[in-house]
Amino acid sequence: MAEGSTGGRQRRGGRGFRQTGTLLERRIREAGESRGFAITRLLTHWDEIVGTDTAGMARPADVSYGRKGFGATLTLLTTGAMAPMLEMQKEKIRERVNACYGYAAISRVRITQTAPQGFAEGKPAFAHAPKQKPRPTPEAEARITKDAAQAAAPVGDEGLRTALEALARNVLAAKHKT
Repeated sequence: MAEGSTGGRQRRGGRGFRQTGTLLERRIREAGESRGFAITRLLTHWDEIVGTDTAGMARPADVSYGRKGFGATLTLLTTGAMAPMLEMQKEKIRERVNACYGYAAISRVRITQTAPQGFAEGKPAFAHAPKQKPRPTPEAEARITKDAAQAAAPVGDEGLRTALEALARNVLAAKHKT
């Protein structure tokens, strides 16, 4: 065998195959550090750190450090409907994030409400029209109107009697459908 030969295999600087995560590690770290995330694990493993339920409601957006360096503030993005639920979980989230850092790095958790989509990619939701309730037969409708008029007949005030008849028709029609 020739000196420096590797037995038919060529070496490429000793690297071989690398995991995809290692190829992107430097860029992820730079992007995270630009937003204040000293440990990118908080971004990449968010659902494992806070749990899948909380991760489905919010995502970390920023870590900002105070002027004197005493603790940082973690900013979470969520929709308006989920903000009250997250507000109750702030202390638990802070504890779990600090466990990820290994020390009390986060002193505050701030929740920012935002639209579920950005303005540029937001599209109106086109929902199907609600299904029409089946109408009672003409005979059943006449009976409902008659019964509603009888129920409201003793009332002397015309406006109140009309309102009670409408209410009775709605109640009787609902009962008829069930």
